[in-house]
Amino acid sequence: MRLPKFDYSDPETLDQALDLLDSHRDDAKILAGGTDLLVRMKKGLLKPKVLISLKALNELSYIKKQAGCIKIGARTPLADIISSDMIQNEAKALCQACEKIGAATIQHFRGTIGGNILQDNRCHHYNQSEFFRSGHQACHKAGGKICYAREEADRCNSTCQSDGATALMALGADITLARKGGERTVDLASFYTTDGINPFAMESHELLTEVTIPVTEAQSAYQRLAYRSAIDYPIVCAGVLLKPSSAQKDEIENARIVVGAMGRSPLFLTQASSSLKGKKLNDTNAFKKAADASMNSASAFAVHNVGATLEYRCAMVSQMVFRALEQAAAAVEA
Repeated sequence: MRLPKFDYSDPETLDQALDLLDSHRDDAKILAGGTDLLVRMKKGLLKPKVLISLKALNELSYIKKQAGCIKIGARTPLADIISSDMIQNEAKALCQACEKIGAATIQHFRGTIGGNILQDNRCHHYNQSEFFRSGHQACHKAGGKICYAREEADRCNSTCQSDGATALMALGADITLARKGGERTVDLASFYTTDGINPFAMESHELLTEVTIPVTEAQSAYQRLAYRSAIDYPIVCAGVLLKPSSAQKDEIENARIVVGAMGRSPLFLTQASSSLKGKKLNDTNAFKKAADASMNSASAFAVHNVGATLEYRCAMVSQMVFRALEQAAAAVEA
């Protein structure tokens, strides 16, 4: 499979990149590592007229603590996040998620945190070669009017399989979107549209520049299931955060449970999360109930589009959430 023809731009500064985005808008795509973008282009899923490379923008590659938050540049390699003591100690779920993204060579040389957040939603029926798709009626995501993943669906049911986004949502992260002449900050949980065709609440002339994670006394954990641990996208994953009470150190003051790879966006499960408030950190029965509630909530969004049966994936939601909760609780008590 060959890449389609395109013009290539290599800006040297962020301002130059934003100028190019403002000029080309829908005709342009951002090239960071290219691990998702170039594959989609080779399959004929994308045919941008212009690629704007971020290769020279070292100003977008950093990990630092500022004003009670961890700030990560969008172009930061996954390997830098994995090796960061700050991330290991204060945002463990993100470190665990990045360890599972691709192989070591991708983590070191290609994969970036911004690229992982912005990877397009996937579907086993859609992410095929152009030749394969030519023999089938176009689905919603390809401009048609059917969904192969869910019969009689009136919309695209492609799935968000981003490890990083699931972990970051559990950590309560914000992202910064820059454009020519300004920028805005968005809660990651509000960034997803739940539209499988256009999954991000982001304009074509905007660029993801930074991820911000609040630093608290909480502990986090991430669990995922995939056919191959170092190559495949997750078929189900879960990120959790547990904050102990300042008055009762063995009690949970706040919890966040996020399930990924089950819907059009990572699913922040409010009811399951709130059920843990006031529970003891060693209350495995409460964890099991929250995990089962997570399974019930996430099951409503699951479709046949990631190469695994619905029954198996739904059952594994409970397992991934329970294991993540146990791991985060153990870290709080350590």
